[in-house]
Amino acid sequence: MAYPANYRYTKQHEWIDVKGDVGTVGITNFAQVQVGEVVFVELPKVGMKVIAGQAFATIESVKAVFEIFAPVSGEILETNLALQTEPEKVNADPHGAAWFAKLRVANPAELKELMDAPAYETFAPDGCA
Repeated sequence: MAYPANYRYTKQHEWIDVKGDVGTVGITNFAQVQVGEVVFVELPKVGMKVIAGQAFATIESVKAVFEIFAPVSGEILETNLALQTEPEKVNADPHGAAWFAKLRVANPAELKELMDAPAYETFAPDGCA
């Protein structure tokens, strides 16, 4: 699975796709492979303020519970409620239908600290791209 070129990536394996001042956030294919079969997703609340690098959501798999970290600071505008009834989407389409939240980016300069797709592909271990 190729990593979308227009996304930015964190070292914790989250992605963000920014259009204007709104970023859509999810986890990478590498992350979903490591997590295993996802059975539950806890989403943030709309209106919640998030800070880059801090946990804002969790996913539970058959292995364990994992925190999802905000790639940038901002305010949650929308969450992907479909994941509450279909958490398996995280495994099936991590870079598309399984987005977690949309947030208004508070500090666009934080995006410069994230990796582009080629840098992330080098960062993520082989065999999971």
